[in-house]
Amino acid sequence: MPIFGETSLFLLVLLLAALFQLSHGDVGTSAHYSPPYSPTACYGSSLSQFPSSNMFAAAGEGIWDNGAACGRQYLVRCISAAVPRTCLPDQMVQVRIVDRAQTSRSSPSSNGATIVLAAPAFGTIADPSATVINVEFQQV
Repeated sequence: MPIFGETSLFLLVLLLAALFQLSHGDVGTSAHYSPPYSPTACYGSSLSQFPSSNMFAAAGEGIWDNGAACGRQYLVRCISAAVPRTCLPDQMVQVRIVDRAQTSRSSPSSNGATIVLAAPAFGTIADPSATVINVEFQQV
């Protein structure tokens, strides 16, 4: 019987370790914003800052890092929202930080978000009519 008990404990520890490995990102909130996007706090009026895919974002104060966030790329996925079925299942978006949310030319749909996605990026992971969603994000 002691062998079964040790094996079960080992399997439980192994299972828990695997579960903790499934999530490597941080959790925060995301809002969205629409044009005009320029000028930005990172690159001014240069249109070359915007990826052709329109997958870009403005950094909230939690990730702004005194401007060091400019150019960083994040994988973002919707994990929940106040309204059921707001998140689009199995969708993730990679965005480039081009602005600071607090000073962006266009107002975010909700203040205080961790990351404010451009409207096309937000619509990739959630219902565009939502104002704020809970997200998991990871710098890549």
